[in-house]
Amino acid sequence: MSPIDPTATTTNVDREETDVDREEFDHFSELVRRRRTSMIVDRDRDVPLDVIAELCGLVTWAPNHKKTWPWRFALFTGEGRARLGETMAADMRAADFGDDAKRDKTRSKYLRTPATLVVGCAPHDDEMLHAENRDAVAAGIQNLLLGATTLGLASFWSTPALADAPGVLELCGFERDDRIVGIVYLGWAAQECPAPQRPPLPITHVTR
Repeated sequence: MSPIDPTATTTNVDREETDVDREEFDHFSELVRRRRTSMIVDRDRDVPLDVIAELCGLVTWAPNHKKTWPWRFALFTGEGRARLGETMAADMRAADFGDDAKRDKTRSKYLRTPATLVVGCAPHDDEMLHAENRDAVAAGIQNLLLGATTLGLASFWSTPALADAPGVLELCGFERDDRIVGIVYLGWAAQECPAPQRPPLPITHVTR
């Protein structure tokens, strides 16, 4: 069993043997490798609403078993970002989650970028489809992040303090049983960020 190195780029010889034209793949590969997790943004420059809408549209093209369309979106800008922070902090206090310092930080954390997008996921009665709904939303968020990268937007996918924060779910216009998969910070990138080193990735190759 020979090892496969997924971090390696294809050589010219390999390209001739496998595919005549790999230009589109090379462009996509470069995009994936260029994406960064960053909040170093121009805080005074708003992200147009139509751009946010287009990015959310990319989420809906992720694989989605049984076509359950589980994604949910709520955008916070301006003073709405502070309201999101206050609501999350109140939910944290009600759930006895975190200490006062953590809750105080939460009140202002969503102000760090001009746009803060809450992405949620609908539940499903079937256990497998319930899990796959979240998988679909997570895959969709990656679509959004890649789209943002092409436009020159910095993005940061953050885990919420509480995925089931009732006040936040209501503020977002989500259903009570929906869950928050990510809070995505968006803003126009102010500087480039270095790429972190990726560890070796073993791939098992079974041929018989």
